[in-house]
Amino acid sequence: MRIDRLRKNYEIEIQWTAFPLHPDTPEEGLTLKELFEGRSVDIEKIMSRLKQVANELGLPLGERKKTYNSRLAQELAKWAESKGKGDEFHEAVFRSYFVDGKNIGKVDELVLLAKSVGLPDKEAKEVLESRTFREAVDSDWSRAHAMGITAVPTFVIDQQAIVGAEPYEVLDQFLKANHVKRKPDR
Repeated sequence: MRIDRLRKNYEIEIQWTAFPLHPDTPEEGLTLKELFEGRSVDIEKIMSRLKQVANELGLPLGERKKTYNSRLAQELAKWAESKGKGDEFHEAVFRSYFVDGKNIGKVDELVLLAKSVGLPDKEAKEVLESRTFREAVDSDWSRAHAMGITAVPTFVIDQQAIVGAEPYEVLDQFLKANHVKRKPDR
């Protein structure tokens, strides 16, 4: 994973920030056709380009037919981060959504994902039912809006940003250009 490689090579702290990606999507999700209804969008072309970029970056990507609401996944991710399992949980959600096409808006699916990365399933369910991390996600959404972020992923250092899934080399140059200290070779 590129994040692990960046951490290995640079003195950085990575902070995940939740972003409101299609926040009005109902729990049962929307087909991609429904999501883009009324817009002149070539879904096949978009998915083909996404698949090409994923292949170039070595990222797994399934044949996604629907989009799901990620709000609860973001809230549970904040909890996972508080338990020291943020990266693992984010990766599990990515795989579940983008590779397996699972509905990450469902509590039961999220509880299984939490358990799969070693988090207590009962506590995960309680966090989701009580919406313990609602305010943390609201704060992230406000921050993303204030920063002018309009797409994910977006990588930010101070006021500089790179938008989109980029190869390691691009992120490496971004860190160098922003004078991020490199760790000594071991």
